Amino acid sequence: MGTALVYHEDMTATRLLWDDPECEIECPERLTTALERLQQHGLKQRCLQLVAREASEAELGLVHSPEYVALLQGTQALGTRELQALSKEYDAVYLHPSTFHCARLAVGAALQLVDAVLTGAVRNGLALVRPPGHHSQRATANGFCVFNNVAIAAKHAQQKHGLRRILIVDWDVHHGQGIQYIFEDDPSVLYFSWHRYEHGHFWPCLRESDADAVGRGRGLGFTVNLPWNQVGMGNADYVAAFLHVLLPLAFEGGYHLESLSQSVCMMVRALLGDPALPLSGPMEPHGSALESLQCVRAAQAPHWVSLQQQGAAPVLSPGTPCPEGRPSPLPLGEPQFKAVVTQAAAALSSLLDQLRLHPTPPVRVAVALIAPDTGLALPPGVLCEEGSLPQEETQAWARPHEALAQDGALTALGKVLYLLDRILDGQVSSGMAATPVPAAAATLDVAVRYGLSHGAQRLLCVAVGQLDRPPGLTDDGRNLWLNIGGEEAAAPSMFHVSVPLPVTTGGFLSCALALVLPLAYSFQPDLVLVALGPAHGLRDPQAALLAALLRGPAGGRVFALVDEESTPQLATVLARVLNGEAPPSLGPFSMAAPEDTQALMYLRGRLEPRWKMLQCCDLAA
Repeated sequence: MGTALVYHEDMTATRLLWDDPECEIECPERLTTALERLQQHGLKQRCLQLVAREASEAELGLVHSPEYVALLQGTQALGTRELQALSKEYDAVYLHPSTFHCARLAVGAALQLVDAVLTGAVRNGLALVRPPGHHSQRATANGFCVFNNVAIAAKHAQQKHGLRRILIVDWDVHHGQGIQYIFEDDPSVLYFSWHRYEHGHFWPCLRESDADAVGRGRGLGFTVNLPWNQVGMGNADYVAAFLHVLLPLAFEGGYHLESLSQSVCMMVRALLGDPALPLSGPMEPHGSALESLQCVRAAQAPHWVSLQQQGAAPVLSPGTPCPEGRPSPLPLGEPQFKAVVTQAAAALSSLLDQLRLHPTPPVRVAVALIAPDTGLALPPGVLCEEGSLPQEETQAWARPHEALAQDGALTALGKVLYLLDRILDGQVSSGMAATPVPAAAATLDVAVRYGLSHGAQRLLCVAVGQLDRPPGLTDDGRNLWLNIGGEEAAAPSMFHVSVPLPVTTGGFLSCALALVLPLAYSFQPDLVLVALGPAHGLRDPQAALLAALLRGPAGGRVFALVDEESTPQLATVLARVLNGEAPPSLGPFSMAAPEDTQALMYLRGRLEPRWKMLQCCDLAA
């Protein structure tokens, strides 16, 4: 169960045969540069490489009309002048004698990947294709797109594999109106697109690319557009979109060669399970981004309980345009365009610096067990760590705690601190260790202090269950303590937060997405400690999802502490998600209890002035 990479060199054959500045950016190097960069970073070699096949005419017919397919098939025999004349009938399209073959390969690559994932041959994968697809419609080429690869893949997954619900996340500088048109009345496909919009001044310049286009008929609420009305959106804006729009709904660019190739590498690293790089820059969303998020939440709230429960988003009546908030900008002139390009180049340079400063650790996950024969079914590559801190040093750290005086607790502490050392010095990405139940709170206290004194600049501790904040920790800005399972919602300080354990699936998701993750991304820790204390109350899938989500804010540096009486199933699933596997399903969605929603709203209001990622859904209309 690895990661597939689907590709065919024939997809580089189609190219522009005449002078057209608008179309020259869609070139074969978009594929070859990305593939070379995957090779340079050693990522291609780690993937299961599949050669793309051509899609059949029947498969193309899942989305496109027979007349349109026949028209494209006929382009193989046309000369350059005829191809140019036909291309002019479409918006931002060029045709080549190899276009039909390349476009069939692009669709076939997507179908191969769907089949490989859904039959269990691979866990996930990337189809590296051209021409692209998300602008093309039933009988129309558009925006370099000939056949709608993703839409056909979704239809194929439904018909061949019986899928009932599909989420399409369209991450591109342009709105994928083709996918939207195909599925806008279909409640079995949720289409989410974030795109540059600039109040309708950015291509494709469509009214239906705005936030209040939410689908039609039975598909109302299953089209979600997040339009960016300002250029230069950064990490905070995209994280806010994930936390406050995309993920609550789900729990139910590409022409700049250098940035495209790096984006492909980052995506493949994530698919392979490698930890994400820490995000740089201030984690405070732009005002324009907050306005866009507010418009989306307001337009979608009538259709999604998860958005209604997080509160404060006014409901727009159907067809009501979202308030623009500021005058519509003019299209970018040359000075502004150069400034945007300079900003993008600086962001890319920062990403490359991150790659150099944060190389992938040799060991992705290590576990330190009290008893080695606990029956864990650890995934391949997870290291069982046998090392321990020297006894004298361990005793010195344990001295303030009587609970650590026993030999078993002291031995476990030595293993915890040894593994923590390996995480902090870059030898291990993430880890898990077991502690005796009576010593759980003391072990966590020592782990926090040890981490802060051995290289962690900002440490986030998420303590679940009966684990109170140690009295000696100070609010010096280097540690943020979040207790899930407190008696009441409280925030004694901006760095000490307690929330009751939600009792339903919906309450847990709201807590994770509307409180835990915004705090984590705002704080920008370089180490996360997740401690599941005695009687923590989380089901195994909830604990796994929490650990998986917290891999993001700290670049994968997560250390999970569990008590020795935890089930082998819990320890196994935690090891798997820390190793990059998807967490198990939470099961049926159930609404958050009113008291849990009230607790979240209280804490958000209390903490919002300091932690800006919390403010994303409480703007006035």
